[in-house]
Amino acid sequence: MSATSLVVYIVDDDRNFRESLEELVGLMGYRAIGFDTAEAFLEDPRIQRPACLLLDMYLPALDGFWLQDTLKAKGISLPVIYITGHGDVPMSVKALKKGASDFLLKPFPPEDLRAAIITALTQDAANVAHEARQHKIMACVKSLTPREYEVMCQVITGKLNKQIAATLGTAEKTIRKHRGQVMRKMRVASVADLVRALETVGIAS
Repeated sequence: MSATSLVVYIVDDDRNFRESLEELVGLMGYRAIGFDTAEAFLEDPRIQRPACLLLDMYLPALDGFWLQDTLKAKGISLPVIYITGHGDVPMSVKALKKGASDFLLKPFPPEDLRAAIITALTQDAANVAHEARQHKIMACVKSLTPREYEVMCQVITGKLNKQIAATLGTAEKTIRKHRGQVMRKMRVASVADLVRALETVGIAS
C-alpha cells in the first residue's frame, strides 16, 4: 500500500494552523483532508481508510473527546492523535486512557508528528485487515443453516460426532454430514482453525 493511498484527517478550527498541517502532511507523502469542526468531519460520507485523525482538543461547540466518543459509538476505530496548545498531564492521561494513539502539544516538531502518524496509520491498516477478516468470517457464519450452526457450536467444544448426536437427538451420520457442511462453508480444514476463526468474531471464547 503506497503512502499516497493513506489519509490523514485534520480537525482544527484554526484555519492557518490547519492549512499548515495539511501542507506538512502532504510533504510527508500522505493525503491530508481538513475540517474546521467535529460536526463537519462526521457529516463527510467519504471517510476512507486506512487513515488517522489529527484532532484538536478544543473545538467550537463539541470538543475532541466528544468526537472520539462519537466515533467509538459508531464503531469507527480510527486512530486519534490529539493536538493542543493548552494540554496538561491529566488531559494527556485521559486521552490515552480513552484510546488515543498519541498526544502532541503545539508547537510540535515535524519529526514527532511524522512518528505519530506512522504509528497511527500502521495501527489502522491492521484494524482494517482485522475488520475485513471479521466481515468475511461473519458472511460464512450467516451462510449456515440453523441446524448447522447448532452443530458448529457443539463441534468447537471438542465433542465427537456421537456425543453431538446424543445432545441434539439425531443420528450420528446426520451430524457427520452437517459437520462436513460447516467445515466447507466456514472454509476451514480443522476444528482448531474453526475455533480461531470464531474467536475472531467473538463467537468462541
